[in-house]
Amino acid sequence: MSLPVVTATRYVLPLREGGSLPGVVEGNDLGTYVIKFHGAGQGPKALVAEVIVGELFRRLGLRVPELKLIQLDPAIGKSEPDFEIQELLIRSAGLNLAVDFLPGSFGYDGSAGNPGDEAMSRILWLDAFVANVDRSWRNTNMLVWHKNLWLIDHGAALYFHHSWMSAEKFASLPYDATDHVFSVAVPGVAKVDRELTAAITPSLLEEVIGLVPDEWIADGDRERYLGHLLARLSQRSAWVPGGAR
Repeated sequence: MSLPVVTATRYVLPLREGGSLPGVVEGNDLGTYVIKFHGAGQGPKALVAEVIVGELFRRLGLRVPELKLIQLDPAIGKSEPDFEIQELLIRSAGLNLAVDFLPGSFGYDGSAGNPGDEAMSRILWLDAFVANVDRSWRNTNMLVWHKNLWLIDHGAALYFHHSWMSAEKFASLPYDATDHVFSVAVPGVAKVDRELTAAITPSLLEEVIGLVPDEWIADGDRERYLGHLLARLSQRSAWVPGGAR
């Protein structure tokens, strides 16, 4: 099983609110995508986190825009007048990440209501599991589209891989939920703990880790991701907000 692959045909515009300068592109399948570049400052590891976390969340029932791989020809970058963007496009020639563009969506700020106690608890539990530090009211990384909540931008999760801290250390790393957009859901987290723990099987983790293309991941690192995530699952008392059941 692998992610679908498309080819970028036109660079449309940059999304300058992102630190890694993602952009909007058109693909040869006539789709429109937000492209995340392997040549951006955080490098391909941010894309690895996007794939593993986004696809894990999707399989556990949360809405995540469809992810694809996208081939970028350096010729597209050579015609870009903005030097910073041109350099990024040329540096990112090859395989990048494409996130389905949701036209007319807007950032979640609470004004559209909350998604319900159970959904908030599930999101909080899963963010704690993958150590996602980027879901605060300053930047919720959630969109409202057709009245539904969609989760985006998971490149800051799984930060253990930047220095490859030991699996034991990551497993017991506490999660500070006080700054999380759904911190009010802490009392309900225990109600979803057992269900989510049972759903995250080794085979499920192997499946989502296997979706990462070889170009972005070093030999042997798939096993390391699996080991770190399984270790964390086994030490829930250390990081589940409000305590594990």
